[in-house]
Amino acid sequence: MSKEESFSKDFSEFDNYQFGHHDKVKHIASTGKGISRDVVSKISELKNEPSWMTDIRLKAYEVFEKKPMPSWGPDLSEINFEEFTYFIRSTEKESDQWEDMPQEILDTFDKLGIPEAEKKFLAGASAQYESEAVYHKLNEELGKQGVIFLTMDQAVKEEPELVKKYFGSVIPASDNKFSALNTAVWSGGSFIYVPPGVEVNTPLQTYFRINEEEFGQFERTLIIADEGAKVVYNEGCSAPKWAKSSLHAAVVELVALDNSRIDYQTIQNWYKNIYNLVTKRAVAKKNATVTWLDINVGSRITIKYPSVMMMGEGARGEVQSIAFANEEQLQDSGAKMIHGAPNTTSVVTSKSISKGTGRSSYRGLVKVLKGAKNSSCRVECDALLINEESRTDTYPVMDISEDDTQIAHEASVSKVNEDQIFYLQSRGIPEIDAMKMVVNGFLEPMVKKLPLEYSVEFQRLVELELEGSVG
Repeated sequence: MSKEESFSKDFSEFDNYQFGHHDKVKHIASTGKGISRDVVSKISELKNEPSWMTDIRLKAYEVFEKKPMPSWGPDLSEINFEEFTYFIRSTEKESDQWEDMPQEILDTFDKLGIPEAEKKFLAGASAQYESEAVYHKLNEELGKQGVIFLTMDQAVKEEPELVKKYFGSVIPASDNKFSALNTAVWSGGSFIYVPPGVEVNTPLQTYFRINEEEFGQFERTLIIADEGAKVVYNEGCSAPKWAKSSLHAAVVELVALDNSRIDYQTIQNWYKNIYNLVTKRAVAKKNATVTWLDINVGSRITIKYPSVMMMGEGARGEVQSIAFANEEQLQDSGAKMIHGAPNTTSVVTSKSISKGTGRSSYRGLVKVLKGAKNSSCRVECDALLINEESRTDTYPVMDISEDDTQIAHEASVSKVNEDQIFYLQSRGIPEIDAMKMVVNGFLEPMVKKLPLEYSVEFQRLVELELEGSVG
C-alpha cells in the first residue's frame, strides 16, 4: 500500500466537520423561498411586532433592493436571494428549561454540548435554532443587579426605548447590502444591557444553529455596556452538511460607554455550504475598551471584519483573528480600526492557515481622523501555507489624517517547513502528528490567550481540519 493510500485509509473516518448532523424537525411556520416586501411584512406579522419595527424593516428592504453586491472582495455572484427561506419557526415558544424543548432540538444541542457548557462556564445562555431562540436563561443574581439579557425579539417588546435608541446606531441599514438585508429580515439574536458599574465577568453565551438547507439565518445582536460596566459574551455557530448553500448574514452592534469594557468572543464552525457574510462593529466612548476574538473555521466564503470606532479620548480597541481555509474555502477576514479621538489605542493580531485549494485573506483598515492626536495602532498578520496549492493575501489600508500618530504594520507568510517535519519524524513522530505540532506552534502565541473552553475546542477543530493533509 502506498503512503497516499495509507493516509487516505487512516483518515477516511474524518470528514473535517464534527457538527454535520441534520435533525428532522417539524416547522411551526415558514415564509417559504424568496424575498419580497410581502415576506418582510409577514416576518414582522408572525412576530407580532410594533409598527415602528415594521417600518424599519420595510425601509431597509428598499435599501437592500437598491444596494449593489460588494465587488471589491470575494466573488458572490452565485448567490441567488430567491433560493433561500428567510424565516422558519421551529417551536411555539422559547423555554428556560432544556428538558421542555422538543426532543429533536434538544438532541442537537446535547450533541453540541451547550447544556453542559451552561452548567460549567456560563452566567447565562441562549440557543437559537433556525430563526428564533428556543432556549434562554439568565443567572438570577445578575438579574437582581439589573442586567438585561434577552433575545432581540423579546427586547423589541420589553425594552422598546433602549432598542429604538441603539438599534442601527452603529451599523445602519445603508452600510452595505447585507446589513440592509439583515435589518429587513432579522430574527433572533441577543440583546444585552449592563447597568453602570456592574461587571459580568462570567460569560453570557448564545449558540446559533442552522438545520435546514437553503436557509437564511439573520440574527441581530445588540450589546450596551453603560458607564463603568463590563461584560463578556461568547458566540458559537454551526450547521449540517448539505449539498446546497445557505446564507448567514448577521449584524452585531456593540456600544461601550465611558470607562466600560466589552469582550466579544466568537468561534464559528460552519460546513462548507455556508456563505458567512457578517457585519460586526463597536463604538467605544471615553476610556472604554472593546475586544473582539474572532475564530473562523469552515464556510464556503466568509467575509467579516470586526471593527472598533474609538470616538472617546483614551478608548481602546483590539481584534484577535484566527482563520482556517480548507479545500475550496475562502476566508476573507480582518479588522477595521477607526481612531476618532485623542490618545486612542488599537491592536490587530491576525493568524491564518490555508490548506489545499483554500485561500485566506487579511483585509484591514486603520483610519485616524484629524484631531485624534497621540493615537497608536499595531497590526500583525501571520499566514501559514500547508501546501503548494494554498494561497494567502493581505490587503491593508492606512488612512492617516493626523501627524501625531504611531502606526506599525508587519506581515509574514511561511510554508510548513519540510526540515521540521523530517526532524520530528526522525524522532519517531508520525507525519500527521508532526504536521499538527508545527501548526500548533504557529498558533500557540495566540491560542494561549484564549479562554480555556475556546482553546480546547479550537485546537480540536484544527486537528480535524488537518487530517489528510499529508501524504
